[in-house]
Amino acid sequence: MSPPALLITGGARRIGAAIARRFGAEGWHVVIHFNKSRKDAARLADELPSAEIVQCDLADCDAAESMVMNLAERLDDWRVLINSASIFAPDTVTALDPTTNKLAMQVNARTPARMSQAFLASAEAQGGRRVINLTDQKLANPNPDFFSYTMSKHALAATVPMLAMGAAQSNDRIYDLAPGAILPSFDQRPEEFEISGRLNLLERLTGAEEVADAAYFLAQGWLESGTRLFVDSGQHLLSQPRDVLFLAREGSAQ
Repeated sequence: MSPPALLITGGARRIGAAIARRFGAEGWHVVIHFNKSRKDAARLADELPSAEIVQCDLADCDAAESMVMNLAERLDDWRVLINSASIFAPDTVTALDPTTNKLAMQVNARTPARMSQAFLASAEAQGGRRVINLTDQKLANPNPDFFSYTMSKHALAATVPMLAMGAAQSNDRIYDLAPGAILPSFDQRPEEFEISGRLNLLERLTGAEEVADAAYFLAQGWLESGTRLFVDSGQHLLSQPRDVLFLAREGSAQ
């Protein structure tokens, strides 16, 4: 029998790679999507017991949907799609940058929605399919920074209950996995992340492996479809006026 299969977008690096390793360790066949990180994707695939790599620019919705349809034709037990790839570029609440906004909405929201629809329409899986969309703790704890990124994550989150109600079969599950500050981001220095990563209720760094464990747990389908799971050491329960990247930078400058 073939092992159960997983496709993870942006799976070559960062949180995506941690998730790929977690599923690989459990004996899954991991399909690692990448856009430009071919060497990282190939290196990771070589580490895993059963893996392959696929290239696609997620700014092209049609190409992404074709990728899903092609995989559905040849994977006989494709159980999980994880939309992890993301554009994280700065613009502000007072000056939305049209180019940044268009790309963020495309890669972070429209393409994952189209891929989810194609997966639910075409993939065959034992015990039902799972779609896991990685969003952000900013859904509950918004701030004005990275305006288009945050807008796109809210848009992606809105697809989860709608897909659960209208596109999924009774044994399918659609989930929203919302991490906090997990890894250094944008132009952040390691010493700044050591501060920003602890700006949560527990004052601790939340590891990428914790997000990977949560993704694997959701893949089992124990929770109700449409559920959101935060992995952020309680950051979403705070009210932070700026992105923690800037809070840490401002604090270290004082």
